[in-house]
Amino acid sequence: MRVIGLMSGTSYDAIDAAAADLRLDGDRLVLTPLGLLSQPYPAELRAAIAESLPPASTSMEQVCRLDTGIGQAFTDVARQAVEQLCGGSADLIVSHGQTVFHWVDGGTVRGTLQLGQPAWIAEATGTTVVSDLRARDVAAGGQGAPLVSIIDVLWLRGRPGVPIALNLGGIANITVVHGEPVAFDTGPANALIDAVVTELTGRPYDVDGAMAGRGRVHGELLKRLLAEPYYGRSAPKSTGKELFNLAYLARALEGLSSEVPPDDLLATVTLLTARTVADAVRRYGGTEVVASGGGIRNPVLMHMLASDLGSVPVRSTDELGLPSAAKEAYAFAVLGFLTVNGLGGTVPSCTGARHTSVLGSITPGARGLPVVAGDARPPMSLTID
Repeated sequence: MRVIGLMSGTSYDAIDAAAADLRLDGDRLVLTPLGLLSQPYPAELRAAIAESLPPASTSMEQVCRLDTGIGQAFTDVARQAVEQLCGGSADLIVSHGQTVFHWVDGGTVRGTLQLGQPAWIAEATGTTVVSDLRARDVAAGGQGAPLVSIIDVLWLRGRPGVPIALNLGGIANITVVHGEPVAFDTGPANALIDAVVTELTGRPYDVDGAMAGRGRVHGELLKRLLAEPYYGRSAPKSTGKELFNLAYLARALEGLSSEVPPDDLLATVTLLTARTVADAVRRYGGTEVVASGGGIRNPVLMHMLASDLGSVPVRSTDELGLPSAAKEAYAFAVLGFLTVNGLGGTVPSCTGARHTSVLGSITPGARGLPVVAGDARPPMSLTID
């Protein structure tokens, strides 16, 4: 089945589309990558998203406008992916949408909201769309995150030692692939880094980690940030920009004996990401880290992480055959493929749900639902072909 996965992460900088041929071979899922394309959000839409995210307030009118605008932006990328990556025809499109709120109450996720109306995609492409993939896991008592954990488990199971998959998006998350798998958000990845850079310079991110590389870590500020209670909570757990935002950082800065220079502020929040990831890896005895996400393009962050982990090697998913820039988009392609085959898309020990669930809602295309095999079995492994 030719499937397109659409993804925009918590950094909301671009919409990624990854296409793959997916097939079940007994209890093995085989993924053949067909390519990736990425399209930045239109500037006006990105600004509207930024103005609506916590801690800002918004209106139902703005939510409606965003749902339509994001859906149309995803549609533009989907049409490009169908033509450029799939030769003009895809069997299924899987749209994650844009997370705008993740409702966590005392460690329990009460709800999660991804905007981007899938009807626009189905109408424009004529292709069936699977969307709203997180809500079912939340309804089953799970965190609704990190959903990519099923891909990590299927793919990395069987590697020696304790492999740990790491995603460095706006929020960092890991999957511990050993025994009964565990997955959770470790804390901020690019969320605080990008927020500080945008506030201070107007640029969207710290290019090549240049500001952090020039700065010196502010010890007292780092100590305050590391005292955040979230880090001490047991897994499974999830978080987002509802917690890790500029207002949060401003509270940590209150009462310091001197002003923190911009470069030092960047060095400190960059080390915060590296330290909290490394602490989580050590806690679970990780023997290798397989990393993906936009954060791996920040050489200062990756150097800090490698230094903190010492002898534990850090490699990218590219080294194992899965393009790091496309990993999450491929993951959602897999989740949608499992959905239309009637197969569960979660690992309960990773999300904390009572059971695995068939994820998402289906918006039929012009040709109806894709034809699937009637005897599909849950896969036990994932092979990149």
